[in-house]
Amino acid sequence: MMKPSIYGLTFEQLTAWLLEYGHKKFRTTQVWEYLYRKRVTSFEEMTDVNPECLKLLAEHFAIQTLAEHTLQESADGTRKFLFKLSDGNLIETVLMRHKFGLSVCVTTQVGCNIGCSFCASGLLAKSRDLTSGEIVEQVMKAQLYLDKEQQGDRVSHLVVMGIGEPFDNYTNLVDFLQVIKDQKGLAIGPRHITVSTSGLTKKIMDFADNDLGVNLAISLHAPNNELRTRIMKINRALPIEKLMEAIDYYLAKTKRRITLEYILLKDMNDQVEHALELVELVADRGSLVNVNLIPYNPVDEHSQYQRSEPESIRAFYDTIKKNGLSCSVRLEHGTDIDAACGQLRSKQIKASKDQVPQESAAR
Repeated sequence: MMKPSIYGLTFEQLTAWLLEYGHKKFRTTQVWEYLYRKRVTSFEEMTDVNPECLKLLAEHFAIQTLAEHTLQESADGTRKFLFKLSDGNLIETVLMRHKFGLSVCVTTQVGCNIGCSFCASGLLAKSRDLTSGEIVEQVMKAQLYLDKEQQGDRVSHLVVMGIGEPFDNYTNLVDFLQVIKDQKGLAIGPRHITVSTSGLTKKIMDFADNDLGVNLAISLHAPNNELRTRIMKINRALPIEKLMEAIDYYLAKTKRRITLEYILLKDMNDQVEHALELVELVADRGSLVNVNLIPYNPVDEHSQYQRSEPESIRAFYDTIKKNGLSCSVRLEHGTDIDAACGQLRSKQIKASKDQVPQESAAR
C-alpha cells in the first residue's frame, strides 16, 4: 500500500499525530523546518531529529510521491510540469514568472467532471481527487526546481486553477491552503493566493464562512443562462441566479473583492452586447468585483471555439471600463508550449495510447 505524503498534514495535524505516538511537541517544529525551509527530500536528511521519530515517520509517510514525467520550457520563463503520481496518473503544474514574483498554478483532481465545453482539462473525466499532500508537493517540486537554479528565487504567489474543480475536493483544498500559508513553512501570504471555482454555490458560502483570507475567482464566462449553459453544463444545475446569491453571500461575509473570470470566445460571448449584459448583471456589486478577461487558448478537440479578435477584446474591455467596473485582461504565459490547462496531459495520454503494440491493440 502506498504511503501518504507527509505534506498532507497541517502543522496542527502533524503535532497531534506525533503526540499520539509519544513524541514531544517541539518535534513538529523540527520536522516542519526540514520540510519547508531546508526542503529536504528524505527523512534521512533530518539529521538532528530523534532517530526513533524519523523511523516512525518513514514507516507511515513519504516525502516524494510525484515524479517528473515531462517538462516544457517557454521562452517567457514559464515552466509546465507533467508529474506522474504514485498510482501512475498524470497531472499538470505550471510555474510562471511575473514582474511581481513567481507564481505556481496547481491541479486539484485527476481529470475534471465539470464539463466546460471549451476546456482541455475536461477532455478526460475525473478519476479521483488529489490528496492535500499531492497538491502541496506540486508547489514543493516547483520550489525545488528554483532551488536547483541557485538564484535565490522563491514561489511568492499561488493560483488554484489547474486541472479539476477545487471546491469538488474541498477538505483537501482547505488543508492544502493551511499548509502553504503557515508562517513557519512556505509562508505564502493569503493575499497572494487565488482559488478558482466554476461556481459550486454551497462551497462558495462554506469558503466565506471559513474565511481563510485568500482570494476567490469565479468562472462566469457568460452574462446570461442560455449562453452560460451552452458553454458550461454546470449552469443547468446551478444557474446564474443561484451563483449570484452565493457571490452576494461571500461579499457580505468577507468584504473581500471577488474576481469574475470571463474567457472570450470568438463570435460566441465576446460582443459589446454581451459586455453590456455583464455590466447589468454585476453593477450593483461595484468596487467588490473585478472582471478578468481571458483570451482563449485554442484546443484541437474543441475546434468550434476560436480566440477572439484583438479588436473584440479591446471593445469588450472598453465597454466594461466605461460603465465604471474594474476590468483587466489576463497576461498570457507559455503561448509557445501547450498553453491551455490540461492540454499537455491529454496529449501525453493520447500519445501513450497510440504507442500500444499492434497485437495488443487488436485484442
